[in-house]
Amino acid sequence: MTQSFRIAAVALAAAAVSLAASAQSFPASGKNITIVVPFSAGGPTDRVARDLAEAMRKPLDGATVVIENVAGAGSTIGSAKVARATPDGYTLLLNHIGMSTMPSLYRKLPFNVLNDFEFLGIVNDVPMTVIGRPNLAAKNFAELRDWINTEKEKVNIGHSGLGSAGHLCGLMFQSALNVQMTTVPYKGAAPAITDLMGGTIDLMCDQTTNTSSQIEAQKVKAYGVTTLQKLKSPALKDLATLDSSGLKGFNVTVWHGLYAPKGTPADVLTKLNNALKQAVKDPEFVRKQEGLGAVVVADKRVEPAEHKKFVQAEIDSWGKVIKAAGQFAD
Repeated sequence: MTQSFRIAAVALAAAAVSLAASAQSFPASGKNITIVVPFSAGGPTDRVARDLAEAMRKPLDGATVVIENVAGAGSTIGSAKVARATPDGYTLLLNHIGMSTMPSLYRKLPFNVLNDFEFLGIVNDVPMTVIGRPNLAAKNFAELRDWINTEKEKVNIGHSGLGSAGHLCGLMFQSALNVQMTTVPYKGAAPAITDLMGGTIDLMCDQTTNTSSQIEAQKVKAYGVTTLQKLKSPALKDLATLDSSGLKGFNVTVWHGLYAPKGTPADVLTKLNNALKQAVKDPEFVRKQEGLGAVVVADKRVEPAEHKKFVQAEIDSWGKVIKAAGQFAD
């Protein structure tokens, strides 16, 4: 055995012992757990992460859970940071449906979604709504559909940026209608909704966290909700689903999932998953999520294997939509 080989072997053995020790003592006293949010502070995903961080503190023996915002490139920069992080459980990722669309939107992605992360569980589902400018003549979805089929590419549909939830929902909406509209990208949901209210663009598909107040104030016209079930929110309870309005099977939600770097010790993953399971049952966390228009997960997707299975199916589904649209981020 050469000297260099001996050194390498010792280093690997030391790393293995270190990871094993960290698994036994996780979380270590005085060491923070960081949840990376691959979007700017103050947005919907950031708010979910901060609520989740607080809810996970107690089941993680009171450990401090902090949020780090690493925004840019459709969430790929923050996600890549976690993929490259030390796999010890102290650096996690909270991301939304972007985890299932990045493999198709980015043809040179610096990581593999299914192979470079450990899946910890789905956290919530956030419904979306199709809304229109206030002076649209269409009174309901049937009339809107007739108008879209007539105007086709003359219809402008805005979104908050390439790869955003609104962009993806808009692509799915066009696919379901078998109509190509003109997409108008913005740098965020706020300027897009402002232009929609002003009549500069015709339509948007965006999260209830961004649209419910405008719908309630009648500053925009609401034409449908993207989930299979009607919403319980007082402002949206009378809004029909697109599924029941003729787009059979239309179902788009902005789900959020929690991830760790590949290779994180099994014991640590178990502790993190158990903490997540307790967090999504925390009454205060549920209350806060309902206030955002989100539905906390209450099904088997909170299990790591089911989470990964779900994301695989979403990758396949969104891949077809993105390929058909021919819209890529690189």
